[in-house]
Amino acid sequence: MPNRIVHFEIQADDPQRAIVFYQTVFGWEFPKWLDEPPYWGVMTATQESKEPGINGGLLPRPAKTPGLGFGTNAFVCTVQVENFDEIAAKIEKAGGKVALPKQAIMGIAWQGYFLDTEGNTFGIHQPDKNAK
Repeated sequence: MPNRIVHFEIQADDPQRAIVFYQTVFGWEFPKWLDEPPYWGVMTATQESKEPGINGGLLPRPAKTPGLGFGTNAFVCTVQVENFDEIAAKIEKAGGKVALPKQAIMGIAWQGYFLDTEGNTFGIHQPDKNAK
């Protein structure tokens, strides 16, 4: 299985304001996926769409963002992997750092976040219906 980007996340100070913004600008849909912690899907196209692209998620921002002129605020991309622990070890051996440790998305997958050697955040995601 290739290690492809399969998901992105947008963090927002005010999720409802962000939802209105992206709906207005791009016409994206935001179904509520989780109540606690709050999490919305970001559907960039209908399931029937044949256009290239991926869908994502939107969540409340867990920390302050850097001010203007202090770096990039960006969407976080997640890479699907076959073996979370194997790839996590490769990330750390290559100089990456754990940002948020491995956690279960109940009945869906294992998810974790890392920083690359330049301080950029990215996620890895191992599908697993038995994740608890």
